[in-house]
Amino acid sequence: MNVEQLLAQFQAPGQESSFHNRHINPQIMAGLDGSNWGLKAYEARGGYQALRKILAKDGGEGLNQDQVIATVKESGLRGRGGAGFPTGLKWSFMPRQFPGQKYLVCNSDEGEPGTCKDRDIMQFNPHSVIEGMAIAAYAMGINVGYNYIHGEIFQTYERFEAALEEARDAGFLGDHILGSSFSFQLHASHGFGAYICGEETALLESLEGKKGQPRFKPPFPASFGLYGKPTTINNTETFAAVPWIIRNGGAEYLACGKPNNGGTKIFSVSGDVERPGNYEVPMGTPFPALLELAGGVRAGRQLKAVIPGGSSAPVLPASIMMDATMDYDSIAKSGSMLGSGAVIVMDDSRCMVKSLQRLSYFYSHESCGQCTPCREGTGWLWRMVDRIENGHGRASDMDLLDSVAGNIMGRTICALGDAAAMPVKGMLKHFRHEFEYHVEHKTCMVGAYV
Repeated sequence: MNVEQLLAQFQAPGQESSFHNRHINPQIMAGLDGSNWGLKAYEARGGYQALRKILAKDGGEGLNQDQVIATVKESGLRGRGGAGFPTGLKWSFMPRQFPGQKYLVCNSDEGEPGTCKDRDIMQFNPHSVIEGMAIAAYAMGINVGYNYIHGEIFQTYERFEAALEEARDAGFLGDHILGSSFSFQLHASHGFGAYICGEETALLESLEGKKGQPRFKPPFPASFGLYGKPTTINNTETFAAVPWIIRNGGAEYLACGKPNNGGTKIFSVSGDVERPGNYEVPMGTPFPALLELAGGVRAGRQLKAVIPGGSSAPVLPASIMMDATMDYDSIAKSGSMLGSGAVIVMDDSRCMVKSLQRLSYFYSHESCGQCTPCREGTGWLWRMVDRIENGHGRASDMDLLDSVAGNIMGRTICALGDAAAMPVKGMLKHFRHEFEYHVEHKTCMVGAYV
């Protein structure tokens, strides 16, 4: 499918294509211009029809909890935060008959470099997240929820708070929603910009007012989560997709994507492209089509490499990415991961040693320090790449980098250690020659052919 076919599929008759905010698909973000985020505009787009649908008990048309979960399972919706775990299956883990309090949490602590989709959802379409969370809470028998929002987008946090007030005043949140027996209280909470709080158990610690550090697992949040109670955690985009699924059916959502990769995905395309931004396209869209939507590689340069799923995903060279489709299975088969959907494009002017130096510094800076392999290993990685970049590298450094990265992976409480190690592994696998050139010539290889 080329770019013209994509635009034709999601463009209203007579409408010219617009890249005002880079959204081209109708499921979550289409038709939004920044001024129509409020409740009235959301209802005009079909908002809260899904919540009304599941609570329409009197006429026998409502959906029970099992039916809602079954619909989400049928949709093929997978977690949009990075792990890609099947959402309906995760919801089924919640012990609905648990006699005490249960919690629902939205992870909006979007800190992965290159990722900016959740911010846009909450800024332009906050009620989709609220409705999605209310539906999820109904399905799992939960009456209290929290949206944990990244602390460095405080204006977006305020926008979400305003949307919460609108929903409460209209009866979509609170006690006896829409006259039913279902009650759900939803609150917003903001972090303070710590990358580690994007890890779900560190997020729970922060919500409880503690230092944001990951917990050992097991126990998992489904049995021991917020305040020690059963808790389900999903990403912002995941919840925002739920109302469309309930309105149109799981099969329709699945058909928008491909088997095992249902629906659409918002990709944050950044780096060396003409039109960086968020693009919502069907899962399984060929990467060349997504690149063309973003205007292609800047200034007519050649594509060199792509990080397809946020800075923690292994880099892939252009030769591999141009044959890939944007879905979990294809990217995994190519040797990387879809992750958060942050597509970082690098042209042939980019030095891969310099790029890795910046990435390694970030992970060293953001390590919470709880685990020795991560606390010490991320610093080792950065210092080694830094000395290679600055002309002090040794021939043994590449093997040492690979060894240190391998000793970090799988040996930490959370995945930040792996997130720091995978970019190193990816760079050495595909661009080792650039590191060797740096060591031998004490300068960047890019300058030799650009």
